[in-house]
Order: sequence, then C-alpha cells, then structure tokens
Amino acid sequence: MGVSNRRYRRLAAGLLAIGLIACTSAASPHSNNQSVNPSLSGLRSALAVLAMDPEADFAAWEQHLNDLPPPSIDLRELRRGGPPPDGIPPIDNPVLIPVDEVDFLTDTEPVVTIDINGEARAYPIQILIWHEIVNDKVGDTPITVTYCPLCNSALAYERTVSFTDVSNGDTSEELILDFGTSGLLLNSSLVMYDRRTETLWSHFTAQAVHGLLVGTELTTLPVGMVAWGAWRDAHPNGLVLSTDTGFERDYGQSPYPGYDTSPTPFLFQGEVDGQLTAMTRIVGISDTLRDTSQALAVPLINLAEEKVIHTEFAEADIVMWWVPGMNSALNLHDIVFSKDVGSVGVFSRLVNGTGLSFQPQGQSFIDEQTGSTWNVLGQAIQGPLTGQKLQRIEHLDTFWFAWAAFWPDTVIWR
Repeated sequence: MGVSNRRYRRLAAGLLAIGLIACTSAASPHSNNQSVNPSLSGLRSALAVLAMDPEADFAAWEQHLNDLPPPSIDLRELRRGGPPPDGIPPIDNPVLIPVDEVDFLTDTEPVVTIDINGEARAYPIQILIWHEIVNDKVGDTPITVTYCPLCNSALAYERTVSFTDVSNGDTSEELILDFGTSGLLLNSSLVMYDRRTETLWSHFTAQAVHGLLVGTELTTLPVGMVAWGAWRDAHPNGLVLSTDTGFERDYGQSPYPGYDTSPTPFLFQGEVDGQLTAMTRIVGISDTLRDTSQALAVPLINLAEEKVIHTEFAEADIVMWWVPGMNSALNLHDIVFSKDVGSVGVFSRLVNGTGLSFQPQGQSFIDEQTGSTWNVLGQAIQGPLTGQKLQRIEHLDTFWFAWAAFWPDTVIWR
C-alpha cells in the first residue's frame, strides 16, 4: 500500500502542476465563443468550482442547470481530476509539419494516426499526453483527436453535430463544436465539454452525458496508435502535429511515470472485473464502440504472443496483429527509454471479396493467399497486392478497468 500511496500522491501532484502551468501560460482562445442559448451559460464556472473545491457537491450545479434535459449518467459518478476546466489545455490551433521536418521524435515513440480521404496525419503522444485534446480540420472535415492518459485510450471524432432547438419551433442547425477538458473524470477517463453549448461528453463513448446536447453521439473516426518510425516510413507525405503549440511543456517526458504498473487506476471507484487485473492492457472492439450487446477484449499479452489473431466479430472476419517497437508513454519519465509495448493493427480480412489469412514475418505480415507483404498499418508493401489497403476496424488500445466499466458484458479472447 505504501508504494501505491506514493504513486497516487506523485500522480496527483503532477496533475495539479499541469493545471497550474496552464493557468499561467495562456488564456483560452475561445473565451468569446457564444453558447447556443446564452441563458444556459455558466457551466464552465460551475465546473471550475467543482474541480477546485473539494467540499463542493453537485447540488448547486444541478439547480443552476435544471432547465436542461436529464443527464444520461448519475452525476455522482463524476470525479474531480485536479486541474480546472482547460487546466489541461487543448490545442486549438494545431501546427502541422511535413514528415521530413520532424526532429523531435525517435522511431519507437507512439503516435496517434488518422487517415481521412487519403490525407494521413500523426499526433505524437508526447504532445497529446500534456493536452489530451486537439481541435483540428482535415480537408473539409472538422475533427477532434483525443488521448486519455489515465485509461491509455485514443479516439477521434467529427466535430459537426445536428442540434434541434425545441424552444424555438424545433428549428435545426449544424453545429461545429470545439472541445476542452472539463476537469472531471468518468470511470477515470476524460470528460470533455464543448465550448458552444457547454455540454459534457464522455471521451470513451463519444456521447453527450449532461447538458443541452444529451443523447447526441459524435461520429467516431478510426485511429491507430503505432510507432513513429513505422508510420513515417509508410506516409512520407503525411503531416505531423508539431511541438509549436503555444505552450511550454516538457514534450518527450511523461507526467505519469510508473502509472501503467500501478496496482489500481487513479480515482477509479468502480468494481474491477476480476477476469483480468485493472491495468491489463487490452485491445477492445465493440459494435461502433457504443453497443454494449457486443464487445470483445483481447489481452495485449496474448496478442503479443500470437502476433496474429484471426477471429469473427459482429459477423465480420477480422485480423488483429502486433509488432514490437513502440514505447509506453506511461512507464518512465523519459518516453524514449520506456518499455516496449508494441503496436497493434485491427482490420477486415476481406480484399476484393476474398478473406485473407496472415502469418507474421519480422515486422511485417504475409498473406497465405497471394504471398503479399503487409505492414502494421494494413498496407500491402510487396507482392501481387502492393498498394492495397485493409479496411481499419475501430478499436481501442486501453486498460481493462476502463473497458470493463463501459462494456461490462465483454467477451475476453482466450
């Protein structure tokens, strides 16, 4: 228990330091962004009280917002993470640079990857771990890329939602949202808020849980978490989030050293399913990541041993594979020296109507049907199928405690 308590104090101090740095480094660039209904504004102030006052409860907040739809969660499940709203500051004006200008990443550092209509981007975890949210735009698509260090999960969403104002003749409009960190946690995972309506959103489920937009779900976008060197080699013309964020941070160093070997997650008060330990790394798949009726979890240790797993999920034939060479961002203070947890890919096995079967070969994979070679990103790089891409299946690389909390009926692959 002594080790656990010391880790908790160190982590809490680190989170508080992040918040204090943020409060003194830059103001929110969206301070004049009007709410859809100005009479409902003030949530950010209420959040600040909840985040900073350990004696505060939710009664005043609920009374202040009693004209809103009922929340989709019990508000008592929310926990204060330490920093105030936007105390962990999102990146609202991301600067992206070409691959050949990146000089701050080593080959084994993790990056969150996304590809929209052929435009590939990488968001280094060494930056995301300090900001958690990037409000960006790819082509004509406004997106938000998120990373929650406490549950080690990366997700991306489209930022455009439909809003129907029942107080104004059921008029509808398209809202382009931008997101900030609320300072609150749900099952020890990031709770976002959008600055347009001040609605609270679960990072993990992409759902609005409290506020004007309750019941709305963001459209999720497939992302991966892979080693920088593998992504760079596969996307020489891609764009990369740079360290030119407008904030002074120790990029490359983790404020959560030792977290992924802690016996229990930070501020998690739910019951941990005893099938796996709380901090077991898993690859989780659910039907659109929000259907509790179908969910599958593959322990990373099993996938690393097998290297390739063929399985069926939601009537689809999929392949999951793993290669070594990606560092944890939650192990040592210096990410570059952290332990190797490897990179994961999850894809449909169908190519031109044929289901392929794969075998590992070094850092690549060979399909048995054509003998083509594939990289961890699902690209055929040699052989008859060169240039083909497997369809990425949405999944989460995360900790078991978080996945089981949101999808308690998950089937574990054995």
